[in-house]
Parts: sequence; structure tokens; C-alpha cells
Amino acid sequence: MKKYDFLVIGGGITGASLAYELQAQGGKVLLLESDPSLDNATRYSYGGLPFWCGTSPEMRELCAEGMRLHRELPTILDQDTEYQEINLLLTIRKDESPEEILAQYQGCEIPPQLLSVAESCEIEPLLNPSAIAGSIYFPHGQINPTKTNQAYLKTFTRLGGEIQYEEVTSWLINAGKVQGVRTENNYYYGEKVILCAGGVTQKLLKNIGIKSSVYFTQAELLETPPLDLQLNSLIMPATNQRLILEKNATAEHLWDQENEKIANTIIDPGVAQFQDKHLCIGQISRLLSNLNYPVDPKKSENWLREEVGELLPCLKDVPATWHRCLIAFSPKGESAIGEVDGYEGIFLFSGFTSTLLFAPPLAKKFARSLLSEY
Repeated sequence: MKKYDFLVIGGGITGASLAYELQAQGGKVLLLESDPSLDNATRYSYGGLPFWCGTSPEMRELCAEGMRLHRELPTILDQDTEYQEINLLLTIRKDESPEEILAQYQGCEIPPQLLSVAESCEIEPLLNPSAIAGSIYFPHGQINPTKTNQAYLKTFTRLGGEIQYEEVTSWLINAGKVQGVRTENNYYYGEKVILCAGGVTQKLLKNIGIKSSVYFTQAELLETPPLDLQLNSLIMPATNQRLILEKNATAEHLWDQENEKIANTIIDPGVAQFQDKHLCIGQISRLLSNLNYPVDPKKSENWLREEVGELLPCLKDVPATWHRCLIAFSPKGESAIGEVDGYEGIFLFSGFTSTLLFAPPLAKKFARSLLSEY
């Protein structure tokens, strides 16, 4: 029977970065991922790195660590992550007060800049000036999330780490201590099991009667092929309705019920362009207790096109494919890192607010902590 030091469940950026760090720091690691195509929340993100967002000494230091690491990752992993520093425009709706919106961003490590409509359109000429009351400007970082995810996994295996593309279905537990996990066809054994499974974390913990501190948003977006147009900025709304939605949507009795609608569905119109010129256009957010709740893709696509087309008219009719994914979150935006109460050897590493920025440096620290116990 082969036994690992660590079983890491989930191959998105959280699982990939943690598996890499554990292996690089001397552990014997198996990563389990259900989807070989990595069709997950990492892939469908905007690739943003908000290094400006720290509002406390601890968060400012973490932002700085994240940016230092991302600048070095192409060398560390010996692969291109398409790291770049770009403009971020947080658009202000016509019915919002620019001064009130600006006040919400005071205290950030980098002070926000309030731009007029004309100044916003000078930075991003594709914006519809009649659709906004102005914008908040920040310098911003961006990576290609898929390439970064793949780079971590490739380097992990190059260091001797192993990957199995199988869905974890249940736990192997003896006298309150985890022994490993089970998939449809196999058993895998490890001293510690770390859940980096994003939106399915809650489901896996429910299997052993544990109420999870990690919940999930069902996100919907459009992905285009490379297009013959150029955005100068990453565009997002200054009022992020998804974060507000998640902050107030953690009532456990609702999540315990089948097909429960936790909150009203919202849309945050935004768009990011990557170096190959393809776009990620988003996003609709739904809070539903059913992981596989049926939605109407065409209706969602039309809603996305209408909202983003009002903001950036040239994008309304671009060729694009509808996708959806699960985004993990924790109450009050606090990451879930550490051992799960009630069972020895089960750990969480999930629920980050800015996963691409924070997960890699925290993975380095968490791996060091876990390995110090050996």
C-alpha cells in the first residue's frame, strides 16, 4: 500500500500552488483533481492581482509578498505566466455618487484616483461615456490564470509530485483520524488530506457530517476567441455586488436545504483581455444550495451581452461561449486555512477573496507550517 505525506484535493490555483510548495519543501504529495481540462474558477477569472488593496499592515505585507512572488514565478517555475502590470478601471454607475464610491476605497495601500467620464474614456476609449458617472483608477497586476495553474502543476510533477485525475467520493477514517480518500475506482492513503476543492468543499465535508466554513457562488461568464480589438484596461464595477452578496449569505440552515435560493441573482459587468487577445466577460453570480442547479445558458448569455454591451458597445455581439463555474468564499472574506474541527488530519486551504494574489504566498507559509510537524 503506497502512502503519501499529503493528499491535496483540487487542482486549481490553490491546490496547485500548495501541492507544489509541499513537494518543493520535501513532502511526498499526491494531487487529486476531478477534471483533466481544469475547467474551474481559476480558468474563468480575470487574472487580476490587486496589490493595491491592503488596508491593514498584515494585508499590505501579504499583497507585497504576492506581487514579489508573481514577478519571480516565471523564473521559479521556468514557464511564462504572462505577468504584466495594467490599468484597472472600476466603473461608477450613473445612479451612484462618485464621491461616496471613492470614500469606500480610502485606506488602501495605493490611494484611489477618481476619474471623470472624460478621463475614464481617455484611458479606455472603448467605454460608453453615457453609461458611467466616472471611474476609480488603480494600477493593477494580471497573469494568465490558466498558464499559471498549468505551470505550477508541471513543476510539481517535475519535482516528483504525482497527479491522478479522479473525483474524490468519500473519506477513509479510523477512530477520528483520516487515513485517506476514496474515488470511484481507487483508495489513496495519506497522513494529511488538504481540501483545496473550491465550490465542492462543502459537499465533501457534508459526507462526514461537518458543516463547512466554505460556501460557493455559481458564476456565469462568456469567453471569446482572440479578437481584433484592444482593451487598454481591466474593467470591473466599483460596487462589487458579488462580494456584498457573499458577505450576507452564510445562513447554514439555507445551505442545508436542497435547491434553496440563498439570495437574488446579480450581475457585475466587467471584462479582461489577455495577451493572446481573448476576453473573459462577466459575470452573473447565483447563490444556490444545489451545485448542479439548472440554468438557461441562452438567457444568461443575453443578459451578459446586454449589460456589458451597455458599458462597452463593441463587445455586445462578439463571438463568445457561455461557461459557468463555482467560486469558493468564506464568511466576512476570511480565508479558511487550518485543520478541520472533529477529525485529525483533514485541513482546509480555500475561500480567498483575491485567490490569485493571496494563495501562492500563503501556500508557501502553510506548507512550511505543515512540514514543520514532521
